[in-house]
Amino acid sequence: MSTEPSQVAGRARPVSGALLLCRAEPGSVIPAARLLHERMLLARAGDDWSVLVPEGGPWRSGTDPVDRVANGWAVALTVGVSWPVLALWWDGERAGFTLAAGFRRPVGYVWLADGTPAGMEEAMRTFAGRLGLDPVLDMQALEELTKPDSAADASARLSAVLAVLTRAGVSLPPGLVPGENADGLLEAARLQPDTHRIEADGSGGRSAAGEKSAAGEDERGGQAQEQTREQAQEQTREQKQQREYEAREADRPEGTTDARHPVLWPSRAGSPSSVPAVPALALAQMAAGLPLAVWGLRHHSGGWIVAGTLLLAHGALALASHTLTHPRD
Repeated sequence: MSTEPSQVAGRARPVSGALLLCRAEPGSVIPAARLLHERMLLARAGDDWSVLVPEGGPWRSGTDPVDRVANGWAVALTVGVSWPVLALWWDGERAGFTLAAGFRRPVGYVWLADGTPAGMEEAMRTFAGRLGLDPVLDMQALEELTKPDSAADASARLSAVLAVLTRAGVSLPPGLVPGENADGLLEAARLQPDTHRIEADGSGGRSAAGEKSAAGEDERGGQAQEQTREQAQEQTREQKQQREYEAREADRPEGTTDARHPVLWPSRAGSPSSVPAVPALALAQMAAGLPLAVWGLRHHSGGWIVAGTLLLAHGALALASHTLTHPRD
């Protein structure tokens, strides 16, 4: 009989752990997660939601409490992005959550291990408002979590918060349950088909299924870069010849011409001779470079980003050079 209370108490005091829910697709979360320089697993958690599962944490060595670390990670993830991050955390004494969204002040709530509310009711209203939850049905369910309930411990309170968020699209993979130990959480995340690994050195972020696709994108990006470099070199040679010719023409007496050195930039067919082809070529390069760079940013492909940026830069340089050497009358 003496051992039964201690066993019950042990179950009521969950180990320390944390989950980071991001309101964005995994592909958008990867760049931000790399900046944390922590080993994590990233998995899909519903429509437009992702979850980060830390493989370790400073709280394990007692350096920092889990709530402080998880809250700091949530704030760091939202720097420079438009989506919010919800940090769920728990230890042997308390459990709670923190919602970080851009430059707004983070908002959160805390329960003691036995489920006793230890936060401010106003925080729940702010939390619901920032996530766009239903002000009646969802808010009523959240308000119930701020009232005493002897049948619900801290882990049950966090699970109830997640239940409310299901109406906002959250759907955690099976096994990712607040209060679970780190090994159980990691094992559940690994079982997901689209899980990504984030390494402590900031690398990683590709799933096994995405390696082949990413390799193909990098190869195409490398070919585009090579073509862009060849175009840039050719354009640089032509611009140099044009500047040399213009320098000679500036020193030639007015009204004379030099048949040995024809104009290198012919007028466009069907247009006035005063409109050279240089601006058209420069604008074409910029028009081609912009969608390439945007596509690369959306798909996180460094090759396409470089290719698009080079086209934009060379087009802008050519246009600026022509504007300086051919001012409008």
